[in-house]
Amino acid sequence: MIRIAVANQKGGVGKTTTAINVATALAATGWRVLLIDFDPQGNASTGLGVDRAARNWSSYDVLTGEASIVEAAVASRVPRLDLIPATEDLSGTEIELIDFSERTHRLDTALNATPPGQWDICLIDCPPSLGLLTINALVAARSLLVPLQCEFFALEGLSQLLTTIERVRARFNTDLAILGVALTMYDRRNRLSEQVAQDVRACLGKVVFDTVIPRNVRLSEAPSHGLPALIYDHRCTGSEAYIELTRELIGRLPKMARAA
Repeated sequence: MIRIAVANQKGGVGKTTTAINVATALAATGWRVLLIDFDPQGNASTGLGVDRAARNWSSYDVLTGEASIVEAAVASRVPRLDLIPATEDLSGTEIELIDFSERTHRLDTALNATPPGQWDICLIDCPPSLGLLTINALVAARSLLVPLQCEFFALEGLSQLLTTIERVRARFNTDLAILGVALTMYDRRNRLSEQVAQDVRACLGKVVFDTVIPRNVRLSEAPSHGLPALIYDHRCTGSEAYIELTRELIGRLPKMARAA
């Protein structure tokens, strides 16, 4: 199973929107997808229409060993897309995991115990921090998708994330690699957006996806209906951009990875 962490320690950059819509686009093309909501706010769970009352098991239970990945997964409204929801319990994990052995490898261990062939790909929606939850996701993942908002402080935050990635790679997960950086919230009317995009491409080169995700009202509206934007309005510019981004992402995956 391919494992991709969707991470950026800065909040409000479109991580959850990216995770939900890329997962939906993958499922629409026939992939069996697992999305793990690893953010205590549970926005990915809400955005996929999973009611809080229906979250019997969560990513918290997976980390503490109370439930397996298979037990915690629930079907979403999107065919072939399953979700491991998040609850507020996850907010206390940083402290609780201190007493656990291999606390940085809890998610990796749980995913390794998943029966082969259950899902083709797993996306992990990380919280806006570089704490123990994100470290667990980076240890468990093999690839990293970084949503990056087109704003002034984008590169500064990215440098912090890159430093953390190198530390995780050196200490825990030598296989971790950046799959790509996705520019989000791009406003063509704003010259700053274009300048930031140029700076990021000059700094990172081909790591940055060609597709740019625009600011789009329909992307913001969709979660309130418990639907991915690709289902809420598949013709809006935001949905079209995420479809193109997913095509690019698939093209960067190892050719034999899906069969692994």
